[in-house]
Amino acid sequence: MADITIYHNPQCGTSRNTLALIRNSGAEPEVIAYLQTPPSRETLAQLAAQTGQPLRALIRSKEKHYAELQLDNPALTDEQLLDAMLAHPILINRPIVVTPLGTRLCRPSEAVLDILPAPQQGAFTKEDGEPVINDKGERVAGA
Repeated sequence: MADITIYHNPQCGTSRNTLALIRNSGAEPEVIAYLQTPPSRETLAQLAAQTGQPLRALIRSKEKHYAELQLDNPALTDEQLLDAMLAHPILINRPIVVTPLGTRLCRPSEAVLDILPAPQQGAFTKEDGEPVINDKGERVAGA
């Protein structure tokens, strides 16, 4: 059983970078392609609680369903937000990573570094060319 889980969308650069940073620490996480296998209502609510953020922080406001469903309405309850996220998993913000050290919405991708149990094993540069880890496995200033 993996001690790291990532709720991953392979079409998302931030998600791909986060997965690569996990692997750069020597770990092979459990990868949950949440668009194909969405978390249960209970799991999604639990993930939000574990991040310490409101459920609303786990909703992608840039998705078309967000506007169509008027999810910006502050009167909507968490139950209503969960209904929308489960009906349209693309609304779930990503990537969400769970490790023994905590649960995070990893935006930006280098936020995962704060909850990885093992250090980075080598240099890492994000897909856009931004260096995050140097050749000694240390975080680059500003990353």
